[in-house]
Amino acid sequence: MEKLKPKLFSVMKNYSSAQLVKDIISGIIVAIIALPLSIALAIASGVQPIQGLYTAIVAGFFISFLGGSRVQIGGPTAAFVTIIYGIVAKNGYDGLVIACIMAGVFLIIMGVCRFGSLIKYIPYTITTGFTAGIAVTLAGGQLKDFFGLKIKGSVPAEFPEKMACFIKNASTFNKLAFIVGLSALLIQIVYPMILAKIHWKVRRFLNKIPASLIAIIVTTVVVQVAGLAASDTNPDGVATIFSTFGKVDGSLPKLSVPHADLPMIKSLISPALTIAILAAIESLLSAVVADGMIGSKHRSNMELVAQGTGNIFSALFGGIPATGAIARTAANVKNGGRTPIAGMVHAVTLLLIVVSLMPLAGNIPMCTLAAVLIMVAYNMCGWREFVRICKHAPKSDILVLVATFSLTVIFDLVVAIEVGIVLAAILFMKRMSDVTTMQGWNYTDDGEDAENDPDSISLKKVPMGVAVYEIIGPMFFAATDKFMDITAEAHGEVHVVIIRMRGVPAVDVTALHSLRGIIETCKSKNIHLLFSHVQEQPYQAMEKSGFVDLVGKENFRANIDDALAYSETLLEKEN
Repeated sequence: MEKLKPKLFSVMKNYSSAQLVKDIISGIIVAIIALPLSIALAIASGVQPIQGLYTAIVAGFFISFLGGSRVQIGGPTAAFVTIIYGIVAKNGYDGLVIACIMAGVFLIIMGVCRFGSLIKYIPYTITTGFTAGIAVTLAGGQLKDFFGLKIKGSVPAEFPEKMACFIKNASTFNKLAFIVGLSALLIQIVYPMILAKIHWKVRRFLNKIPASLIAIIVTTVVVQVAGLAASDTNPDGVATIFSTFGKVDGSLPKLSVPHADLPMIKSLISPALTIAILAAIESLLSAVVADGMIGSKHRSNMELVAQGTGNIFSALFGGIPATGAIARTAANVKNGGRTPIAGMVHAVTLLLIVVSLMPLAGNIPMCTLAAVLIMVAYNMCGWREFVRICKHAPKSDILVLVATFSLTVIFDLVVAIEVGIVLAAILFMKRMSDVTTMQGWNYTDDGEDAENDPDSISLKKVPMGVAVYEIIGPMFFAATDKFMDITAEAHGEVHVVIIRMRGVPAVDVTALHSLRGIIETCKSKNIHLLFSHVQEQPYQAMEKSGFVDLVGKENFRANIDDALAYSETLLEKEN
């Protein structure tokens, strides 16, 4: 059973001074990346700018200190923006604090009860759908500041009403703010292109400076030097954090316990559960991505406990919900971070910035922060993957994807996830029922034992350098963990892997997505991948999605004897 032990306590046994230097440098770089994002995400969520930094400091520290991943970086993320905005609009900040604490408790319970592995039951189509939906609502929510609209009163929390409000106030469009915002957007687009064309030694240094920070510095300096910032004497100028929120406080986060009553707690159970599920999904996805980058394996249940603890303390010290941030975690790995020390340094660095430099943040134009979040929304939307699924996936998967996306945009994540999971379960059961009726699920006749099966792999001669895996049963979103580690186990020096699929009656888009990962792993290890005895439905799904062309038709063999014979031919060619 997986240990409930923080990774920090494991990695410190062989910790070196050289790695400490790398972790410190990486932590500082990640803090620079997190600074503008934390401020922008807080504003988009309907809270004060400083609260985003409090989240990155407090939650980020506890997520690294107690986490089950070596390199996870915690903090506010775009996934929470719409749900936080809705909670604040309806229940105020006290309501958000209560929901965040409840979500933290749910996450700790999930970890202690070893629910980390159950996240696999969230289908890929649902995560893709609500991620794209979040991206649309996040980008749409930035139009007010990007175009410099002046709206009296509060902006509606719901996306359709919000867009109607923006259209109604389109006459207040501020051309100056739009030009500054567009400039910030173009800097973020052009900066990476420029880096790609300069000398690699210079590029290696400049790559550590995020394009969002360059955009913020350039536009802030231009607005302040040119006297374009909005003020009492220049109400039509470019709105800044200072002109919108007043003086930005650079004080340390303080412990604050909110007032709560039973009716409020009851009304916040559903949003709190949604926050917990989102935090679990995003943090564990981030941990999986990080594992692939550093060749490690995270402790999913300990990670959930850390996420829960981080969210509870974030709420108590003036922050908002937090989770593992994939982009910041990847930046940590690329800059040499290999232990939780890097994430803790990131939190301490942000704390020092808050104490010493935070008042300067008041000069940042609101339209610039809107441009930063528009780029965040674009990078997270995954529109290419969305289109690919719509083109090649079975109709049932497309229905779940589109329904989850639409409900996220029109209503909220609570409704989207609930309906999406129920719809996916119903459609999956129908798919399995149809397969059983048409083909049957048994792969041996008359229930004979494997020892009496003439086609049993135990009766075949497997050449040296060949590994055979037989998958039995449907390959779908809840079973992907059974075949994700096909190339991970040690079998000596393997040159050919055969995946035998005579017992697989059906596959879905999540399984195909996982198989693509296996292909990439095999390519990176120079392993030749063969498929044996692929049945009609799986082969049609593979062919429709372009998977057959990716693998090569010659690598799909009729049966195990043919696959073994072909593997010998491949081995002879290598020798």
